[in-house]
Amino acid sequence: MTLFKFKTAVESKRLTIKSPSENALAKVQSSSVGLGDSFLLSETDKHVLALALELKDSGYDPQIISDDYSMQNVATQLGIKVTSLATQGIRRLLTWIRYCPACHKGYPANHRSDVCDICGTALKRKPARKNTPVTKA
Repeated sequence: MTLFKFKTAVESKRLTIKSPSENALAKVQSSSVGLGDSFLLSETDKHVLALALELKDSGYDPQIISDDYSMQNVATQLGIKVTSLATQGIRRLLTWIRYCPACHKGYPANHRSDVCDICGTALKRKPARKNTPVTKA
């Protein structure tokens, strides 16, 4: 029954299926890499953020509802409103770095490996610096 309702909504143009532009995806990717959240966002997350960014750029006021802190962090960076359901949500916009807890070597947040190049210890993630507090609208 649900598939029938879905198909009917699409055929009657009450529901539109849209993919984001490459430009919007590139902006989301750039922002997520800069913040260090890129490896935690799925392709679907990036598409949702890119679609919200396109709506924002078209004069709409989109809002993403998510308890995912990486989604909230990137959306806030892009100026997109975010609401969380089960958590308080982010309080500060964070830029992340990865580091080795054993030898303390630092890595960029988008470092591909999960282990230290020097000693082989599993890498951890921490905020690089605290940015300005996020104000809730």
